[in-house]
Amino acid sequence: MATLGIEEEYLLLDPATGLPAPQADEVAERLEGSLHVARSDIQRELLNCQIETATTVCTTLTEAEESLLNFRRQLDTAARKAGVRAAATGTAARIEDDYPQLTDKQRYYELKASAKGIVADQFVNGQHVHVSVPDKETGVQALNRIRPWLPAIVALGANSPFWLDRDSGFASWRIVHYRRWPVQGCTPIFADAADYERRIQRLVDAGVIIDRGVLTWLARLSDNYPTLEVRAADVQLEAQDAVLIAALVRGMVVTAVESQAAGKDYPVPDPELLDAAVWQAGREGLSDKLIDPHSGVLLPARDVINLLVRSIRPALEEAGDAEWVDASLERIWAEGTGAERQRRAMFSGGLPALMDLYAGALAAEA
Repeated sequence: MATLGIEEEYLLLDPATGLPAPQADEVAERLEGSLHVARSDIQRELLNCQIETATTVCTTLTEAEESLLNFRRQLDTAARKAGVRAAATGTAARIEDDYPQLTDKQRYYELKASAKGIVADQFVNGQHVHVSVPDKETGVQALNRIRPWLPAIVALGANSPFWLDRDSGFASWRIVHYRRWPVQGCTPIFADAADYERRIQRLVDAGVIIDRGVLTWLARLSDNYPTLEVRAADVQLEAQDAVLIAALVRGMVVTAVESQAAGKDYPVPDPELLDAAVWQAGREGLSDKLIDPHSGVLLPARDVINLLVRSIRPALEEAGDAEWVDASLERIWAEGTGAERQRRAMFSGGLPALMDLYAGALAAEA
C-alpha cells in the first residue's frame, strides 16, 4: 500500500486583535519542551508568525489523524502559554502595514530580496500531501495523470475567504495569492523523468527563482522523499478535513500509477482551461459550479467531486478508505468547507466569533 504524509502550516494570532503575532520562536521553544512532540515535528516557515509540522510516514488514515491531532493539541497549549492563538486558516483575515518579521534563515532573506512585495503578503498556510511512488519515472507519469483533478482538491480544501479585513469573494484567497509567484498552477505534461529534471534545472539556471523550493506548482515530486507532493489545498480547520484530502490525494496517485502500468489513456485538458478551472475552484470552493475536467463545462461542485471519487473508488476500497471518505464528504456537504464555516462565523459574530472558530476547530476530534 502507498504510504502518505501530511504537512500543515499554522498562523499565530493575537487573541484580541486577530493580527499575526511574530512569536514563533517562543512557541517553538515551548513545543520543544513538550514530552509529546519530537523536535523533528516542529518546523519553521517563512514568517515568524507561522509554525509548520509534518506527520510521520503513515499507512492508515487513523495514524495520520492521530499524528495531526497530537501536534495540534500541543501547539494550542504552547501558543496559549505564549499569549497567542494558533489558527489553521489559509490566510490571515487581517494584517498590519509594517513589513512582517521573517524567520531567521538565510534562504528566507534571499526570498525577500527576490520578491519583496510577495513575501510581504505571505500570511498564507497550505496543506501538502505526500504519497509514496516507486521511482521518479513513475512519479512523473502520475503527475501527468492527476493534473485534471487538482482544481477539485483546491475547491474541497478552500479555507481562506478573508484578506485585509474584508471578504475576498474567493473561497481560497491563498490559491489566488500563489498565482503571483513565477512558477505556479498545474504542472505541464512531462515526457519522462529526464524531461522533468531538465525543465526544472532550466528554470533554476535562468536565475528567476532562487532554488527548486520556489516551484509553487500545485503538485510536484519531492526533492527530499520518494513521494509525489500535492500542494493544492489550504491548511484545514480540522484534522479530519485534512485527512479526507490526504485520502483523496492518495487515491488519485495510486489510480494514476495503476493506470500508467496498464497503459490506459488519460485526459489532457488545454492548459488555459486547467488554469481557469483552478481559478474557478478558488473562487467558488464547493458553493457553486466547477469545471468538469473531461467535458470542460461547468457542473455543480458536488457532481465534480462525485466524479473524482468514482474515478478512484477502487484505490479507496483497496486501502480501506472508502467508507471513511464517504462519511467525511457527507459531513462537508452538511457543514461546508472551511471557507463556508469561516464566513458563517464572521457573519454571526464578527472577529471574536472567527477567533472562537479557529480555537475550537484546531484540535477538534471527529
